[in-house]
Amino acid sequence: MTQDRATLRRELRQRRRELPAATRIAAAEALAQRILALPFLPRAGYVAGYWALDGEIGLHVLQLRLPPALVWCLPVLHGDVLRFAPWRAGNPLVSNRYGIPEPDVEPSSGLEAQDLALAVMPLVGFDARCQRLGMGGGWYDRSFAFLKERRRGRAAPPWLVGAGFAVQRVPMLEPAEWDIVPDAICTEESTLLRENAPA
Repeated sequence: MTQDRATLRRELRQRRRELPAATRIAAAEALAQRILALPFLPRAGYVAGYWALDGEIGLHVLQLRLPPALVWCLPVLHGDVLRFAPWRAGNPLVSNRYGIPEPDVEPSSGLEAQDLALAVMPLVGFDARCQRLGMGGGWYDRSFAFLKERRRGRAAPPWLVGAGFAVQRVPMLEPAEWDIVPDAICTEESTLLRENAPA
């Protein structure tokens, strides 16, 4: 059976949009606690998040609670991949071609994906094996494609974490050959670790 990813994306995006504001606020708090408790949370380095839109679970609590040696970054579009720029609340932002706010920097000056210690990625859906369904543009899969080779036989940073609401979980996602599987999926209710994820 071939899974209709476009239909699934529409259904799952609607699910998360329908969550009430109080649920979203509590979920952002619980999500931050789960990510900060990950066994592979780096002690220092660059941590990439995202600007939550379209009902995505917020990362503002996580950003505020990061240990001082971890530097918060946001993605910027650069060609067909993402670069990452340090960002603090109040720093200037511009909208990219998808209408997503990103740091107002020259994209080529951003950090490359391999320079990160950890990246928290948005998702539309996920399953128990940590398979992630994104928006369909392939930005994270292309940007972190180098990990397929780097991780042959062993875990290696940067560590990847998919972040979403529990209602976005599905029984099973059919993997595509280009998919980069996160080391963990965190929601407000649970943390799932990928097989062979760092402990």
